[in-house]
Amino acid sequence: MLDIKLIRENPELVKENMLKKFQQDRVQLVDEVIELDVKYRQTKTRADELRGLRNKLSKQIGILMGQKKFEEAEEVKKQVQAYAQELVELEASEEPLQAEIRQRMLVIPNIIDETVPLGKDDSENVERQRIGEPSLKPFDVPYHIEIMEKLKGVDLDAARKTSGNGFYYLMGDVARLHSGILSYARDFMIDRGFDYVIPPYMIRSEVVTGVMSFAEMENMMYKIEGEDLYLIGTSEHSMIGKFIDTILEEKDLPYLYTSYSPCFRKEVGAHGIEERGVYRIHQFEKQEMIVVCKPEDSKKYFEVLYNNTVDFFRTLDVPVRVLECCSGDLADLKSKSVDVEAWSPRQQKYFEVGSCSNLTDAQARRLQIRVQGENEKYYAHTLNNTVVAPPRMLIAFLENNLNEDGSVNIPVALRPYMGFKERILPKK
Repeated sequence: MLDIKLIRENPELVKENMLKKFQQDRVQLVDEVIELDVKYRQTKTRADELRGLRNKLSKQIGILMGQKKFEEAEEVKKQVQAYAQELVELEASEEPLQAEIRQRMLVIPNIIDETVPLGKDDSENVERQRIGEPSLKPFDVPYHIEIMEKLKGVDLDAARKTSGNGFYYLMGDVARLHSGILSYARDFMIDRGFDYVIPPYMIRSEVVTGVMSFAEMENMMYKIEGEDLYLIGTSEHSMIGKFIDTILEEKDLPYLYTSYSPCFRKEVGAHGIEERGVYRIHQFEKQEMIVVCKPEDSKKYFEVLYNNTVDFFRTLDVPVRVLECCSGDLADLKSKSVDVEAWSPRQQKYFEVGSCSNLTDAQARRLQIRVQGENEKYYAHTLNNTVVAPPRMLIAFLENNLNEDGSVNIPVALRPYMGFKERILPKK
């Protein structure tokens, strides 16, 4: 959410930003906010004025009564009652006006960073760099489910019976690989100075609307029936929510967290859930990175975060590339974002395995996360990034480390988490 002062003082900048994001249909929201804000401030000013007059006249009534000027006192009482009635009406309109303003402010997008390329959608994202040489196997690489099935590592049919499409049973060495990668990711991030956290897996609606846009919430979140609780789609939600309505000490910044959680997503608009695949699914697990920092440090930590993911994947012998998200592909809260994509030898192309975002102070304003500076309070900046999200990540891992005989090489970094095995062998 933007600072309303920016909308008051520079509405054209806010409108121009919306046009860069190809949100022409929302531009009128800026004028609506300005109009409502004028009404709200006029209402509040008049209400404050009436409170002052009421207090002044109330004292005057006491003086007149003491002087036995009863008739004059009665006249003043009538005036106080008139002011009180007007005040009740004004106070009744303040909250609805605030709600109308907030409703519009929540869908006005964050100001995008000046380095973000302009583009309408993800087809216009810009490749930033490639790390690792994309491999072309000297044999046909099977579909990832076929690889897993030869390792006796997945059962989608049973999951379909218990839960429907978009769920899975991982078993044996593949299940161990899944858990091993998450454990390795945890230790990898701890070694880089991040504190490990296991957060709540459900959050209240006030946190949901603080950490994400309405469109994202509708397409992603599962609500717990009969309760004000939602299943998280990523641990970023509860990790940033941890700081709701908090004033942080500047000396304690930055907060560097790496968090583990299961994640639950409806995947609305994902062109259906694959019957045989673990790329788009309703349930998965993820290791995440979260940073809460001073505004002047957020650009630095943005580079740190996505490079952590790049380095992690390279230790697992998976080539990756970094894509700069264009203006039209940025979610409303994001000021800047890059996607980390892994190489698929089977498809001979890259696919997304993580997303790194700088939200500047947009989340902090929604959640009231402030920092006590030397002279004043200010809003913190928040960032997040995926370390790894299996089982999707398993697709890239298995394809890149697959041998022609169906065995899968285990990179050196991962071997301590796999019983020091060098390979996973097919099961007969």
